[in-house]
Amino acid sequence: MVLGQKTLYVDTLFFQDKSHLYEVGDQYKIKLKQIASDRNGNIQILSNTGILRPDKDLLTSDHHYRFMTDLSIKALENYKNQFLYLTDKSVFSNAWAGKVLINHDLSGASFVAAGEHFEFLLASESHLHFYQKNELAWSGALDKSQNLIELKYDPNQKVFWLLFESSIATFDPNTQLLTKVIDQDITLTCMLVHSNNHDLYAGSENGILHYNKSDLTLIEILTGLPATSITCLAEIEGKLWVGTKNGAYSVDDKAQINYYASRRWLVDDYVVDISAGPNESVLLLSQKGLSVISFEPMTLEDKAMHYERQVRARHIRHGFNSSQFVMQTPGDLSTGSVVDSDNDGLWTSMYLVSQLFRYKVTGSPEAYQNVIESFEAMERLNDINPIPGFLSRSFERRSYALHDRDAWRKADHPNWDWKGTTSSDESIGHYFAFCLIAEIIPDQSIKDRAIGLITDMTDHIIENDLYLVDIDGKPTRWGRWNPEYVNGFPVGVGDRKLNSSNITGFLQAAYHFTQDEKYKAEALRLFKDHGYLENLLLPMERIGVKKSDDLSAMLSESWNHSDDEMYFLSYWYLYPYAFDADLQKKYRETIKNHWNIERPEKDALWNFCYAMTGAELFDLDESIWYLKEFPLDLIDYSIQNSHRKDIELIPPNFRGQTTKTVLPPDEKPIYKHNTNTFVIDRNGGARSEASGDIYLLPYWMGRYLGVISAPEKH
Repeated sequence: MVLGQKTLYVDTLFFQDKSHLYEVGDQYKIKLKQIASDRNGNIQILSNTGILRPDKDLLTSDHHYRFMTDLSIKALENYKNQFLYLTDKSVFSNAWAGKVLINHDLSGASFVAAGEHFEFLLASESHLHFYQKNELAWSGALDKSQNLIELKYDPNQKVFWLLFESSIATFDPNTQLLTKVIDQDITLTCMLVHSNNHDLYAGSENGILHYNKSDLTLIEILTGLPATSITCLAEIEGKLWVGTKNGAYSVDDKAQINYYASRRWLVDDYVVDISAGPNESVLLLSQKGLSVISFEPMTLEDKAMHYERQVRARHIRHGFNSSQFVMQTPGDLSTGSVVDSDNDGLWTSMYLVSQLFRYKVTGSPEAYQNVIESFEAMERLNDINPIPGFLSRSFERRSYALHDRDAWRKADHPNWDWKGTTSSDESIGHYFAFCLIAEIIPDQSIKDRAIGLITDMTDHIIENDLYLVDIDGKPTRWGRWNPEYVNGFPVGVGDRKLNSSNITGFLQAAYHFTQDEKYKAEALRLFKDHGYLENLLLPMERIGVKKSDDLSAMLSESWNHSDDEMYFLSYWYLYPYAFDADLQKKYRETIKNHWNIERPEKDALWNFCYAMTGAELFDLDESIWYLKEFPLDLIDYSIQNSHRKDIELIPPNFRGQTTKTVLPPDEKPIYKHNTNTFVIDRNGGARSEASGDIYLLPYWMGRYLGVISAPEKH
C-alpha cells in the first residue's frame, strides 16, 4: 500500500537542544549574580552568599577550596578558561599553581577585567585601578554621575570597554587614557564586545544597540526581538546570546532566532547572566537557578527512540496509549498517573500505526510486540460492551474512571467498566489502525481479526441507519452519518463534508477487505441519492460560518482542527481504496485542496498523509523542520509568546491563525495534531505530559513512505 516516493531526506546527525535545570532551594534567600565554567568542565555561580555549584538538580555551596568560604568574593570571571576571582582585597586564581595573586586597596571593588598578559583593570563605583606585572600601574576617578554597569577587555583593539548607564568609555592600557566614546540618551543595561573587529552591542530596556566599534557609529537598534528588556549579552560559538526579563534567545549569522523561555527551558525567565559551558553547552543563570542548554548530536531516529522510551515508561495503560500523564505536583513526573480519556482508541491508533510503520521498515520485534499489545486493547474496546460492532471510548477497572462519570457503564466482567457515547473520531482511529494492520501484519490470524473488526463496525453503522447506537438504543451525539443529519447542515458547515468523507472511507475499507458488494452499493447509494460525493469534494475554502440553526452556528463558529485530524487519518483508506481510478483522482484533488489549506502549520503528519497519495511536492523541508524542532520535553508548561516583537500578528480569522508564520514547536505550548498550533499562549501549569506519539507517527510514516532514510551517523 506504500504510495509514496523515493527517499528524499537523508537522516544524518543534527544538534538537538535540551535543558537541565538546577534550582536554588526555596529556603534560601540567595541572589545569583554571575556564572562561569573552566577548562575542566566545572561550573561556578557567584551569589551573595558565596560560590555555588550545580549538583544533581540543585545549586549548592562550593567547598572545593576551603579557604574560599572565608572570602568576600565580588566578581567571578573566566580568564583563559580558568576561574578568576575578585575579592575586597585581591584578584586571584587557583590555576597556574596559585601564582596569580594581586593584592589591592581599591575600596568597594566590584568589577574586574583581564588583559592578554595578566593585566587587570579593577573598578569600584568611583575609581579604576590598573595592574601590570602585579603592580598598580595607574589609577583614576570615574564620573560619579553615572553608575558603572560592566567592564570588558577587547583583545582585537587591546582596550578595556566600560559600560555606564548612558555612555560607553574605553581605557587604553598602553596610553593609560580613559576616554568616553559613546553617549546615549537611553538607559543601558549590559554590553558585549564582539570577538571580531567590528561589532559592539549594548542592551537596553527596549532592545539592543549595535555599534561599529571601529568608528563608534550606531549601526542599528534591534527591537524586533522575542523580548526587548535586555539583561545580559554573550557571544558563544558564533551566535549572539541574549538574556532578558522574559527568557533568553540566540541569534545566528543568518538572523535566525531560537527562543528559550518557560519551564521547558529555564528555571525562571528572568535571566541575569549567560556563559559558555562544558561540552559546547550554554549556561543561562536566572534569578532562581541555572539552566544548562546542551546540544546533543542525534538523528531523527535517535529522537524517535527518545519518545519511544517516554511512551513505554509513562503512557501505557492496559495497552492504550494514554495521551496524558497527569501529575499531582506540577512538573514532577514521579507524582504522575495515566488516566482514561474520551479518545483512548484514537490516541492508541496513532501510536499503534507508528509502531506498524516502524516494524515494516526495521523488522523490530519490539515494535511488533507494541502493535499487538495496542491492538488487543483496541479490540477489547469492541468486545467489552454487549453491542455488536460498537466501539467503547475506553475501559477502566471499576470505580477508577476519572472523566465523564455519566458516560460509564458496567461491563459483564465484575471488575471493569466501559465508556460509551462514542464519537466519529474514535471510529476514524479504529479504521485507521485496523486497515493498516490488515495491510502490514504478516500473521494471517491477526489480519483476520482486524478485518473482522472493520466489518463489525461497518455492519453496526449500516444496520443502525448510519448511526452509532449506544446501550440506550439512541444514536450518540457525534456518531452520525445518516443523510438526514449530514445534509441537514447547509453547504459550508464542516460536518457535512467531513461525515460524507468519513462514511465513504469506512464503506470502501469494508469492501476492499471483504469484496462484499453491500458496502460498495451503500457508498454508491449515498453518492447517487444524497450527494455524498459532492459533499466530500467540496473545496475547503467554502467551509465557513453558517448560522441557519443553533447546531450549524456552533459547529461553524471557527475552524475545527480535530476535523483536520479525522480527515487526514481517514485519507489512508479513502484514497487507496477508491472504487476506481477516476474516483481516486478526484480524491487526490480534494486531499490536495485540504493540504494546501493546512500548509501554514508545517505539520509533518499532514504533509506525509498527503505524500501517501504520490504527491511530488509535499513540503518535505518543512516536515523535517517540524520533527527537528519538536521538543524532547512534552510537559504542558505555561508558555507565553504574545509579548514577542519578532512575530507578526494577523487579524482574527475563521481558521484561528494568529501569526503570519507558525512558531517552532519547541517555542509554543505542546499541541497534539488536532489542536490549533497558532495559539501561542497557554497556561498549562505543568500539570500533565503529552505522549510521544505526536512525533512518532509522522516520523515512522515518513520512513514507511520512503521520504526519510534510515539513519546515517557520519
